[in-house]
Amino acid sequence: MKSLLAKKSTLWFLFLFNAAVALAVGFAPVAEAVGAAGIGQVVTCAGMGAVALGAGSALWLRRARPA
Repeated sequence: MKSLLAKKSTLWFLFLFNAAVALAVGFAPVAEAVGAAGIGQVVTCAGMGAVALGAGSALWLRRARPA
């Protein structure tokens, strides 16, 4: 599992997918369509956002730095 999460492609997928879902669920019409209104909407948005921030920070820390 550790080797899978260390791959850049996996981190990009986690970042983009979770950020898109967090933004989509944050809007009321989409949240009502998937049945996540109210506190479920907040928890889903926060959880997906936290995963997106974690993957984004891992990508930021592993970026290529000029010598």
